[in-house]
Amino acid sequence: MKKLLKTLVPVALAAAAFSAAAQDFPTRTITLVVPFTAGGPTDRVARDLAEAMRKALGGAIVVVDNAAGAGGSIGANKVARAAPDGHTLLLHHIGMATMPTLVRNIPFKVESDFEYLGLINDVPMTVIGKPGLPANNYRELMTWIGQNKGKINLGNAGIGSASHLCGMLFQSAVGVDMTAVPYKGTAPAMTDLMGGQIDLMCDQTTNTTGQIEAKKVKAYAVTSPRRLATPTLKDLPTMQEMGVKDFNVSIFHGLYAPKGTPAPVLKKLNDAVKVALKDPEFIKKQEGLGAVVVVDKRMEPAGHKAFVLAEIAKWSPAIKAAGVYVD
Repeated sequence: MKKLLKTLVPVALAAAAFSAAAQDFPTRTITLVVPFTAGGPTDRVARDLAEAMRKALGGAIVVVDNAAGAGGSIGANKVARAAPDGHTLLLHHIGMATMPTLVRNIPFKVESDFEYLGLINDVPMTVIGKPGLPANNYRELMTWIGQNKGKINLGNAGIGSASHLCGMLFQSAVGVDMTAVPYKGTAPAMTDLMGGQIDLMCDQTTNTTGQIEAKKVKAYAVTSPRRLATPTLKDLPTMQEMGVKDFNVSIFHGLYAPKGTPAPVLKKLNDAVKVALKDPEFIKKQEGLGAVVVVDKRMEPAGHKAFVLAEIAKWSPAIKAAGVYVD
């Protein structure tokens, strides 16, 4: 009996500590790490989510920390190595599915070094061009591309970014090689596109909607299966409408914690995520940017992880075929 008590007491104490941790959580500021530069589309989603989660966690302070570089792996590694107490979280996009193939010598395992807290949204992409481009619609754009083979510059926010991945697929779909111009973030790429230094870009609606509405860039198509309801984008055709079969690219954002974060804390965080995703203000902000807030089983940890693993299997062959890697 004494032997049994010696075994059970530590277990009971640990369980009590975990329970207390969940009740008290959060005990300090929660840091939401974004593995890209400030001002980009993922950063914008993070700041909207931080506010919604602040309310869901009873007024807890949630701050955004931009830790960019190496295709999003620097910020992700920062969270993977953080104390597993729920106070350091990662908001990442489709890069969680592409990093295992795209980044050489990746210092963590996407499949096993994180706790999955739920998917946040799906974000379609838009094909956009510099304001001085002579093409005024998608068909005219294809004519212009055909007439300017070997001369077209296609900007992106850096190797491994959402705009880089979409750009690779766009080139493959139209059968024309373009000169990829990587930048250190979406903001400088957009600045050069608006200034006419580059010709085209394929980027998330969260980053392009405002520029399209202000007529600072030309918009040609969306990458979603159906047209978007957003007033600014509702008249844009889909790539499939334009004859590009099965061109469906959406960038998802998900929330992650370090592996080993106590289960009660994970539950409290997931509950906060689900409350945040129902916040009318958060939904309104996301819909205004063309993003679709998740309402299905992917908002649960198991559904989120299953989805990311399926996306890894989907993107790995395409990245290997392209032969593009981040050191």
